[in-house]
Amino acid sequence: MISVTTITSYLYCQRKLFLSCVLGIREPPKAPMVLGTVRHDTYEGITNKEGPIVCSITEKRSLKDIKELYRKEFSEILRDSIRKNKELLEKLNLDLGAIFKKIWPLILKESESRALNIHSFMEMHLVYGRELWEKLTPKIKSEYRIEAPSLQLKGVIDQIEIYEAGFVPVELKTGKAPKEDVWENHKIQLGAYALLLEEHFKIPVKEGFVNYLDSQERRHVPINPFLKDDVKELIKKTQSILDSEEIPDFTDNPNKCAGCGVRDTCYDKKLLNELLNNGKKNNKTKDLNIT
Repeated sequence: MISVTTITSYLYCQRKLFLSCVLGIREPPKAPMVLGTVRHDTYEGITNKEGPIVCSITEKRSLKDIKELYRKEFSEILRDSIRKNKELLEKLNLDLGAIFKKIWPLILKESESRALNIHSFMEMHLVYGRELWEKLTPKIKSEYRIEAPSLQLKGVIDQIEIYEAGFVPVELKTGKAPKEDVWENHKIQLGAYALLLEEHFKIPVKEGFVNYLDSQERRHVPINPFLKDDVKELIKKTQSILDSEEIPDFTDNPNKCAGCGVRDTCYDKKLLNELLNNGKKNNKTKDLNIT
């Protein structure tokens, strides 16, 4: 199976995808990559912790109290994620306190959003503790791992909003949002996650959202047959790259090369040919061993 992020890597640069997945050339860790890991670890911790947080609310409480409860718990989850990645952060000379300050505004906003969701539901239905958690709609799960063997596809969804009628996938993105709609690779990601959810749970997924965190914008993406067909076609094209023995040509966008961590290797044709030939020899040896 291939991952959804592998498909988006195909869209970004087929040559880099080949170097990474076929020749095993890995890009050295960079600050944005490690910050992304910390953020994802934090959201995964939030998913694991929210049930116990909600179950601890056993009586009517003010929105202010619930916000403070969430703020305290989410702050500790972020600190745990930073500690978990401490060694890698320090290798990149990244200050742990500065990392907390950089990521915390996003996590604080998440805590306030979830606290408001809990308080509103509690006030409307007058339920508390475990009953509140069991009846809560929507529930939000983060870093949701899912796969569909029939599609030969797997992925980790940033967030799923779970309603009685079904699921809504949500992607969380930093960086600049387009003037309208969403970036094409983000749309493809949502389409792929919708396919995974539909195949796994056997219910239709009609929409998704991209939350552009820096600009605090939530963009709607309808899940239609055209988007699904695009994703299925990209799965085939991506798999063909992974099965190929020919290195794809350079991207036609030189801006992508400028900050690429494998640029030097990518332009070293002699080294790439050696790696490719060694890979072919190894595959032949494996075939001989199998037969």
